[in-house]
Amino acid sequence: MGGMTDDTDGKTGGGKTGDDQSAAGRPDNGAPGFTRRFLMLAGGYWFGRTRVTVWAMTVALVVLTIGQVSIPVLINLWSERLFDALEQRSMDRLMTMIGLVGLIIVYNIVIVVLHLRVKRRLQMGWRDWLTRKLLEDWLRRGRHHQIAYLPGEHDNPDGRIAEDIRITAEVAIDLGHSLTYCALLLVSFTNILWMLSGTLTVTVFGSELSVPGHLLYVALIYAVVGTSIAMLIGQPLVNAVNRRQGYEADFRFALARIRENGQTIALLHGESAERGHLTGLFAGVARGWNRQTAALANMMVFSASYSVLSAAFPILVAAPRYITGAITLGVLMQTAQAFQQTVGALSWPIDNLPRAAEWRASVERVLNLHDALVRLDREVCDVPDGHIQVVRADEHKSLTFTGVAIDEPNGTAVVHSFDLEVRPGDRVLIGGDATATIRLFRAVAGVWPWGRGLITLPAHTRVFFMPERPYLPHATLRAVLAYPGTASSLADDKAADALVSVGLPDLVDRLDSLDRWDEVLSVPERQRLGFARLLIRRPDWIFLEDATDSLDPPAEEELLTLMERELPNATLLTIGHHAGLDAHHGRKLVLERTNGAVTLREEVREVLPATESAA
Repeated sequence: MGGMTDDTDGKTGGGKTGDDQSAAGRPDNGAPGFTRRFLMLAGGYWFGRTRVTVWAMTVALVVLTIGQVSIPVLINLWSERLFDALEQRSMDRLMTMIGLVGLIIVYNIVIVVLHLRVKRRLQMGWRDWLTRKLLEDWLRRGRHHQIAYLPGEHDNPDGRIAEDIRITAEVAIDLGHSLTYCALLLVSFTNILWMLSGTLTVTVFGSELSVPGHLLYVALIYAVVGTSIAMLIGQPLVNAVNRRQGYEADFRFALARIRENGQTIALLHGESAERGHLTGLFAGVARGWNRQTAALANMMVFSASYSVLSAAFPILVAAPRYITGAITLGVLMQTAQAFQQTVGALSWPIDNLPRAAEWRASVERVLNLHDALVRLDREVCDVPDGHIQVVRADEHKSLTFTGVAIDEPNGTAVVHSFDLEVRPGDRVLIGGDATATIRLFRAVAGVWPWGRGLITLPAHTRVFFMPERPYLPHATLRAVLAYPGTASSLADDKAADALVSVGLPDLVDRLDSLDRWDEVLSVPERQRLGFARLLIRRPDWIFLEDATDSLDPPAEEELLTLMERELPNATLLTIGHHAGLDAHHGRKLVLERTNGAVTLREEVREVLPATESAA
């Protein structure tokens, strides 16, 4: 349950049968295609609150792309005049051409710089929008916790949100820009190449046949053949990129886990085991790299041949007309350039296939995460009668469980159906099956929807969940104590009183110190800090999940007595198995496992006087 939740409200969802879950893990034959799924997820950026600015930047990017296309057109026209001047040995025309190329350079600089700024702003804006959208869906009502239990290809959500969204937004605009550029270039140089080709006369069976714009047809055939071969050779590259990204994500996630649990690993001297685990994961990275290298090598064999041939082929095709005197040297070079630009525009798939493969693999990873979150809502959390519902009600003063049964995500029963009422002021100890007790608390918190039944909490009350290991964000100690509230909401005296009360007076002077508190503090100190949060929050309903298991008996007794004294009217539900806990609870629930599932029974107990408890 990471950290603390308060004022839990709304409804959460529940379980599915095993058949439902397996069906959910299979692809739906009626599901939208890749392009439609991508537009449904990411297209909203152009229709949101900032759509005017977004569309203005998009139009500006298209206009600047047209400006970029005009550069090679100007260079093509300039080349014709330059080589004609060289052929005629005209110094005056040569100097004019030098001046003109200077103007073209200045114009190109302006276009390129403006284009870069607009494109990068659009890329970051789209990435920011997508990141916010995924984070809103993921970090909502425990979805980040629940999704880990769903089958499907949505592991390592941190990498998908941080890296794959970046690639999705940046590369999509890069590819869109390059495709638009090539399309406009094709339109521009198709017209130029058509005019420069003239008319080719071919004799067929004794009849003369005129073929206007023959070089354009040659360029089209050349590009189509090259693109077709490249698509066939490059097809394995898509799968290779996808597999490699999966291996890389697993390796990054394992490294992050070691960083997060460094202290525990060091205490257990587990470095050797972690090195072995990382070595195995990196072997997967190497396999993915090698498979991608093999696929790229096949692609490069063709690309290297194709690029060299593309430079020589247009001159060889147009050379006979120059030799016969039909065209000048300037027209020959202009024709060769136009041919190269036309073939280059038509070769967009060849040039961009590796990057497009990487982009599609990242988009699929983002879509899989989004689809899993949608599926979680559609098939689990939004099914009225197929999940555990947690609601707030004004007419209820107690915590009630009505027909509540808890399941695993695959439909396996964890806790049989039961009814229970916890009245205000009750102090309930919950013991027995460890898995069942944890699932029960998760259900009350609204983050374990699998099962059925209704859990009702009183409205307008504060609820506090304290897990076994409190979540301590990387922030100032004041922010840690106030979490999930803001640091500014916690006054010095209130924070200091709480720290002193729980036995952490040495931390009072470090309220505004920034540190990795989950590493700096020992486990018992972190549990004491959890009680300090409790005193600051002063909730009406308290749920403790093995929150004193690392404390020695005197410290445990001290903190529980402190809680009773400071919050005498609070309702307490505790998961724990220490003998010392019994004296602080008037009711005891036992979750017993029989025949694979758990049933709940209650033992009624009287709270012992404080003197007996101390004894």
